[in-house]
Amino acid sequence: MSILKKLGIALLVLIVILAIFAYAVTRGDTADVPFDEVTGTDPTLQDPDAETFPTVAIADPVGWADGEKPVAAEGLAVQRFAEGLDHPRTLYALPNGDILVSLTRSPNQKGGGLTGWIANMLMTKAGANGPSANQVVLLRDTDGDGTAETRSVLVDGLDSPSGIAWADDTLYIANHDEVLAFPYELGGDRITAEPRRVTELAGGGGHWMRNLEIDPDGEKLYIAVGSDTNIGDKGMEAEEGRALIWEVDLASGSRRQFAGGLRNANGLDFSPWSGELWTTVNERDMLGSDLVPDYLTNVPVGAQYGWPWVYFGDNYDRRVKEPAPDYISYVRRPEYALGPHVAALGFVFSKEGAALGERFGSGAFIARHGSWNRKPPSGYDVVYVAFDGRGNPQGKPVPVLTGFLKENGDTRGRPTWVEWAGDGSLLVSDDTAGIIWRVSSPGATPQSAIERVTGQRLPPRRELRGQSASFGDDDYAREVTAD
Repeated sequence: MSILKKLGIALLVLIVILAIFAYAVTRGDTADVPFDEVTGTDPTLQDPDAETFPTVAIADPVGWADGEKPVAAEGLAVQRFAEGLDHPRTLYALPNGDILVSLTRSPNQKGGGLTGWIANMLMTKAGANGPSANQVVLLRDTDGDGTAETRSVLVDGLDSPSGIAWADDTLYIANHDEVLAFPYELGGDRITAEPRRVTELAGGGGHWMRNLEIDPDGEKLYIAVGSDTNIGDKGMEAEEGRALIWEVDLASGSRRQFAGGLRNANGLDFSPWSGELWTTVNERDMLGSDLVPDYLTNVPVGAQYGWPWVYFGDNYDRRVKEPAPDYISYVRRPEYALGPHVAALGFVFSKEGAALGERFGSGAFIARHGSWNRKPPSGYDVVYVAFDGRGNPQGKPVPVLTGFLKENGDTRGRPTWVEWAGDGSLLVSDDTAGIIWRVSSPGATPQSAIERVTGQRLPPRRELRGQSASFGDDDYAREVTAD
């Protein structure tokens, strides 16, 4: 058989494979549960329907025309804070009001076979792939008009940077495979000093962003690291150091696993009610358009959320081949469902100085980047989740910024991260459009600090004397009277 004939047969086989794949993914699974019912504190979780091929519904990014802008909730206004940026992802507000933004894409990765090639093709169509600028840029609004007049490259030569944090004249930046610390005094326009490595991280992988948060005391650094795969498809050895949140002691440099079983934790913030760490998490794929909800949850130390074996508390994923560990009976249930496949990324809590009005003064703001594998698409917006006076989420997500997704299925942009500006407005990065949006409430005054929830501690027992014992005036136990 001639070489040309062999090449022709190989090409024909490839065309047939692609045709079968295209047929499968264009059919996909259409959601049949009303979207509101798969959000909130008690979402509807239908029976899983495992997919051989993922449902695919890629929204082509077409950008915003001159004069176009997202639709803000009633009482809010939106304008362009900065534009012409090369794929802006994470945002960080420095104490002096300067805004830092990472210009970044995924690291270059080879291999993956046919599956990797298809995934790369889909992400390219969604506007996620391409060369990474590998910079952290400083934006400064010098005249207070809500638009950044100054733009400078603060740090370049990075490697798919994402997480940013600052404390004690030190700027922390997370590359995909490490956290670096740079000496930096507020007000500087350029960092030229060599960094020191704070800690090494599992690099690359399917989820490559590594996001940072420093605790309010400035002593601990928290690092969110996503999984490499959907459900441990390469074996759990490949997930070592992934699907978790690290805690690093900034004084000693030691680290420990703070929480695990989090498929792809992203946004991090501390609750103003309790002081507890919270995160947004992207859940698993290929169980249909109605499963599994991404979520917002608290993260107590030592918490385990069950990935890849279970989801949303006690729902076993029968596709996982790895044997379940003993701790799987003790996993936590997430606090709040944000909807399936919305790709929840950056989030912030309401805080002192925020100025979006009383309606948005006690909750969390979440950027839902938007689905690529749900019919109909979900996300492509910024939403607000109200919290009660004790720091518990309630109700359904309230739209804050919409209009990213067009009626024809194209997308003007994809909201990625949220951050408070120094003037109390909310900044939103839009990666595929290269824009930072500024959301404000004209006439609103900066809000007061949210009152911290405290409780009385039970007094210590002074001695153990059995079930019917009384401990004196401070005894809260009910006495048991013998017959």
